[in-house]
Amino acid sequence: MNYGYTLSGLLVGILVGITGVGGGSLMTPLLVFLFGFKPAVAVGTDLLFAAITKTSGVWVHHNKHGSVEWKTVAWLAAGSLPLAVATLFAIKHFMDVGKETTGAITFTLGIALLLTAVSLIYRSILMRKVEEAKPMDDKISNFDNTGRFKKWQIPATILTGAVLGVLVTLSSVGAGALGTVALLFLFPKMSTLKIVGTDLAHAIPLTAVAGFGHWLLGNVDYVLLGSLLLGSVPGIWIGSHLSAKIPERYLRPTLASILILIGLKFVLQ
Repeated sequence: MNYGYTLSGLLVGILVGITGVGGGSLMTPLLVFLFGFKPAVAVGTDLLFAAITKTSGVWVHHNKHGSVEWKTVAWLAAGSLPLAVATLFAIKHFMDVGKETTGAITFTLGIALLLTAVSLIYRSILMRKVEEAKPMDDKISNFDNTGRFKKWQIPATILTGAVLGVLVTLSSVGAGALGTVALLFLFPKMSTLKIVGTDLAHAIPLTAVAGFGHWLLGNVDYVLLGSLLLGSVPGIWIGSHLSAKIPERYLRPTLASILILIGLKFVLQ
C-alpha cells in the first residue's frame, strides 16, 4: 500500500465530492504527471477505480430516489459498450503489431479534459435553464420520453453513447461530466436528479467493461488501485459535506481553467 497514492485518492475524492466532477478528469492526469505512470496504466487503473466507487452511488439513486431512467441507460449502453470493446480490440491490435498506443491515449486524454472543462461551465448554464423551465405540475414534469430529437431520440442517444464509449475507454474521462451534459442536452425535460442518477448508472457498465479490457491488456496496477480506494471513499464523504460551504461559482471556473491547461499539455506534447 502506497500512502502517497492514498493521499492523492483522498484529495481527489474531496474535489469530486465538492464539485461533482468525474474522478477520471482529476485522477488520470495526477497519476501521469505526479507519479509518472504510463498513460495506459493510469487510464486502466482509473477505469476500474471508477466502476467500483460509482456502484454505491447508483444503489442510492435507484433504491432511495428512484432517479434512474433505465431505458435511457440501455440506449446509451447500446452505443457505448460495443464501441468500448471495439476500442479495446484496436488497442490490442496496435500492441500486437508493435505500434505505440501512448500517443493516441495521451491525445485523446487531452481532448477529453478540454471537453470536460467546457462542460463544467456549460453544465451550470444548462442546469439553471432546466430548473427555470421546470413546470409546477408534477405530472407535466415527469420525464418526457421524446426528448429533444423526438423520433430520432433513440438513435441520437445511442450515438452519444458510442462517442462516450470511445472517449472513456481511451482516456477514462467523460463518463461523468460529459455524460451529464449530453443527457441535459438530449433530455431537457428530465429532472436534474434523474440526469445525475441515469448518467451514474450508465457509467458503471461502461467503466467496468473498459476497465476489465485494460486489465486483460495488463494496464492495471493493483497496489495503486487499492491505495486510491482507501483514500477516495472518505474523501468523497468529506467533499460532499464541504460542498455546501464552498462557493461553487469560484471553484468550478478555477477547476475548469486547470483542466484546460492540463488538456493542452496532453494535446501538444
